[in-house]
Formats: sequence, structure tokens, C-alpha cells
Amino acid sequence: MAWRRLNGQTIETPIKEAVQDTIRRETAAGYRLKLCIGTDSQVKGKNTEFATVIVFLREKKGGFMYISQNKTQQPMSLRERMIREVAYSVEIAYELCDILDAHDIELEVHADINTDPNFPSNVALREAMGYIRSMGFVFKAKPDAFASSSCADKMV
Repeated sequence: MAWRRLNGQTIETPIKEAVQDTIRRETAAGYRLKLCIGTDSQVKGKNTEFATVIVFLREKKGGFMYISQNKTQQPMSLRERMIREVAYSVEIAYELCDILDAHDIELEVHADINTDPNFPSNVALREAMGYIRSMGFVFKAKPDAFASSSCADKMV
């Protein structure tokens, strides 16, 4: 996956190394961090576009994010698309968890899935929650899943 900053600047190093460098820089500057990872998608014609974000929250001091985007022409149901979003987020969370544990940084995985059964995305709620929690991560869904439903949403 290729990663970039919100300003468009490409992240040249592997994402694990970039996150570790960022954590060192931010903690050296006195910030206490929390990371939130989320993915959102949108169907555009025959393409499904995905955006995954790593949101760095500075306790009481704002935050910033790294973004990765990809797309596929593979047709999929809404449930499949929701689970694919969660899979992208879990993949990155798993890749970063040892770094975050070493620096004692809290991690949340956000799913762009509505907890209200009246919304179509709710079809994947139980599977997504089970998947994320079974990997040992903190799970957040709408309306608390800002990394996916706000940050990643703006990138697709």
C-alpha cells in the first residue's frame, strides 16, 4: 500500500517505519498519542474506491493522519464491502501493534458501520465487531467511528 500525508506528500519509507518515526518525534515533542485506524469505501460506476487512514491524536492538541487509497473493479455486496473495509483496517492495525505496544499507545479500529439496524451497513456489524475484537483491538462503530466515517470518508 502506498501512503501519503493529507497535504499530498508521499511517505517514502515503509508505513511501519514511518509510524515509528512519527511516534518518536511526537512523544519527544511532549505529546501523548492515541491512534485510530479506519477505512471507508464508495462505489463509483464499476469501481469501488477504498481509503484507509491512520489518525494520530495528540491528547488535547489536535491530530493528523496518513492516508492510503486503492480501488477495485471486483463487484461485491454491501456486506462484502464492509468486511473488506474492516480487513484493510485490521491489516494495518496488526502491522503496527507491536510498535504501539512498545510505546504504550492506545489503538482503536473504527468501522464505518451503523449500529442502528435501520441502516443498510448494519448487515455487517456483528461480523465486523467479532473480527476486530477477536484480533484484540478496541472496536468503534458509528457514531463513534470518526476515523472511518469522517476522516476516511473525505478521502474517497
